[in-house]
Amino acid sequence: MELMYVELILDFSHTGPAWIGHGEINRSRKTIYFNGKVFGKGRGRIGNYVDIDDRNEYWISGIKKNGEDRHWAGHGKIQIDKSSIEAYLNITQQSKLAANKYNVVELINVPNKELANHIENFKKGTNQDRA
Repeated sequence: MELMYVELILDFSHTGPAWIGHGEINRSRKTIYFNGKVFGKGRGRIGNYVDIDDRNEYWISGIKKNGEDRHWAGHGKIQIDKSSIEAYLNITQQSKLAANKYNVVELINVPNKELANHIENFKKGTNQDRA
């Protein structure tokens, strides 16, 4: 599991909700599992990954050591997973989270590989219904 920054691209801008938490990246770096979602490497208009279920674009990256993970044109608080705070503070060399920049939440830290398999099988025509 790797600590990562994930931002939903809304209206072709960096003003969507954003999260920091642990996710899993496959060996080819083409698939990311984060907070119950599955992202595929994509060439969106702004995002670098696409939710394979709803096709929304996301910007996904590692954590910046300077703590400035939000895009310079973006705004809004970042949702940070409670279980990731210590690792985040270590990387950024901060003693505590700035209350004006973060909301502490609990994210899903189990990769949803079943969803990925279900969607991929559906795309290949081996499954005719998506529950």
